[in-house]
Amino acid sequence: MPLSASILIDGPSELVFDYAIPENLNVLPGCRVRIPLRNRPATGTVLRVAEKPQGDFDLRFLTDLVDPEPLVTGPLLKLAEWISSYYGTPLEQVIRSIIPSSIRGEKNSAKTRRAAILNKKPSQEELDALAKRAKRQHQIISLLSVSPDPIPISDLGGPSASASLKALAEKGWIKLTQLEVRRDPDAHETFAPTQPLTLNPEQAEIHQSLLKSLHSEKPTPILLHGITGSGKTEVYLQATKAALDLGKNILILVPEISLAPQTVQRFKARFHEQVDQIAVLHSNLSQGERFDEWHRIRAGKARIIIGARSAIFAPAKNLGLIIVDEEHEPAYKQENPPKYHARDLAVVRCHLEKCSVLLGSATPSLETFQNTQLGKYQLGILSERADGASLPLTRVVDMRIEAKKHKGRDAIISDILRTSIEKRLEANEQVIVFLNRRGFARSLQCPPCGHVIECNHCAIPLTYHRAEERLICHVCGHQAVVPRICPNCKDPAIRQQGYGTEKAEIILRKVFPSAKIARLDTDTTRRKNTLRDTLRDFRAKKINILLGTQMIAKGLDFPNVTLVGVLNADLSLYAPDFRAGERTFQLLTQVAGRAGRGDLAGEVIIQTSTPHSPSIQFARHHDFHGFVAQELDMRKQFGYPPFTHLALLLARSSHERRAEFTLQTLHRKLAENLPEGVILGDPIPSPLTKSHSQFRFQLLLRGPNPRALSQHLNKTLKNTPTPEDVIVTADLDAYDLG
Repeated sequence: MPLSASILIDGPSELVFDYAIPENLNVLPGCRVRIPLRNRPATGTVLRVAEKPQGDFDLRFLTDLVDPEPLVTGPLLKLAEWISSYYGTPLEQVIRSIIPSSIRGEKNSAKTRRAAILNKKPSQEELDALAKRAKRQHQIISLLSVSPDPIPISDLGGPSASASLKALAEKGWIKLTQLEVRRDPDAHETFAPTQPLTLNPEQAEIHQSLLKSLHSEKPTPILLHGITGSGKTEVYLQATKAALDLGKNILILVPEISLAPQTVQRFKARFHEQVDQIAVLHSNLSQGERFDEWHRIRAGKARIIIGARSAIFAPAKNLGLIIVDEEHEPAYKQENPPKYHARDLAVVRCHLEKCSVLLGSATPSLETFQNTQLGKYQLGILSERADGASLPLTRVVDMRIEAKKHKGRDAIISDILRTSIEKRLEANEQVIVFLNRRGFARSLQCPPCGHVIECNHCAIPLTYHRAEERLICHVCGHQAVVPRICPNCKDPAIRQQGYGTEKAEIILRKVFPSAKIARLDTDTTRRKNTLRDTLRDFRAKKINILLGTQMIAKGLDFPNVTLVGVLNADLSLYAPDFRAGERTFQLLTQVAGRAGRGDLAGEVIIQTSTPHSPSIQFARHHDFHGFVAQELDMRKQFGYPPFTHLALLLARSSHERRAEFTLQTLHRKLAENLPEGVILGDPIPSPLTKSHSQFRFQLLLRGPNPRALSQHLNKTLKNTPTPEDVIVTADLDAYDLG
């Protein structure tokens, strides 16, 4: 029976066309193919293969295969189908996420260099003759004689040796070829080898559970709940060794790109004899580096894969273990369709591939922790720091009192924090200062009329950046000139409100003029490798004070850091989100865990205007279980996750009334035949009412069954036409309610 293939066409569109398969081609789902598209050649990815449909027209034939092997493995195709079904996203869109653009297109390819290899060794008489009359040719032959592999032309003399190489090739003594060169993102890095550490009883117990899981046909996910500094990474490393010994491959996910360099360093130092089998995948790689790393994984040359969220789609075969570090991080949730959560996909992929999954965190998400209470996941606990050190002493500073001392002016650094930093610097110890807001000033406001300068495209104030001397929107990136007078009342009294990392850096340099200070935020890490180089210098003690946003708040291990200062701990506390308290607790606990990880005692100073907040007090006492108990009680009373699943329906348009009316219409449709147990919220303006020149309205649905939520939403959206200028998106298990 003739076969046809449904093919996702490369490009920005979502076009899927059927083509007939020539009899001489073995086309499988996941293969990349060349096709005729109108009057031009094109490429695409095979989604499915089926019998050729009967019809009044003939299908056009495929041209040929780009690669005979499928780029998408069978388990990944099943995972794509699960994502499409669960999150209500077209399969074509999911496939685009699984195969990166650098792989789909044909513009990127392997990098090659001209090389030479010995083809036939000359006799001794011929070598002696070469040594007398053609010394360059003799030198080349000598080098190639001791190398079983091709040697790049550049190492044999480069362009100046071209005549000699040509002469040797004509004699048949050497063969000129193309040598594939790996674009290694860590090519210039060196790694000092490390040896496995002796596991303490708690670590050993978890390791035994992992060994059982690796040998199980139906492994249960394991949550590793270990306090900061408890040695979770050593458990990861030894679990990786166990999986490698079984001939399995390992995938390690980290939430932030900032954590990738340190994680790569640790794994390359431990597995220094297998360093060529470690691959890295994240968005900071160049297109060429990403191309090479992806194909190394696909070919089985890389057995340990380390990457950020999208690395969950790494084309690794024979997976034995997936490790999700800092599993609680919101960064694992994809913001654009398909709006998957990488942690949840790790669990699903492990189920499909029958491999183990280890979720690690000092502050597990309530959803994951609740799964351990229900018996869906195993729970392993590390209650003590691995080196025997105690948790840092945490002090809370009431900034309302500090404001009175400074007569109402912004007190960026309290007297207590300033004194503590001075003591640490005198003792040649290091300090981390955390502030989760970049820029110089939060906004510009006119005191006489109260006018705040906002973005023309978004409903938020513009942030003042002193280095660029610009007002910048942190949502859409819009920039504006800093006005000298109020645009509203023309009063010159306009002034800055609040502060960010840029201003904090200037204050720190004034207060501590002899200290070496570095700042890490989105503004300072735009240049490639800046983040890695700064963290390396900080580890080498070339930097005394490291100031930064949340990219320095978790997972980093610096033994000489004895003090962590948290500026403005209230920033995330009063966001219009039921997870605000959880995120604040997690962030404060994580950043506090950077102190006292070596032989020296640690100290944490939290500056806040709400010192009695439960999130801050529980973080102060490192009391995870106390926080979880009161937070779960609140969630249960109000019907929020983890006791229900949540879906966010968002309508946005440049026409405010159309967006609102569309959502009201959808609300009426959703209310019809509402599944049992589902709570339907009312349409309201989003907390961020306008973004990228589009007005936003949203509603929430909550229910015990995520499939029922997803099916009801997708059915309603499919059967309800919406205006062309209104974009409606649904986000199941939403993390961002703004």
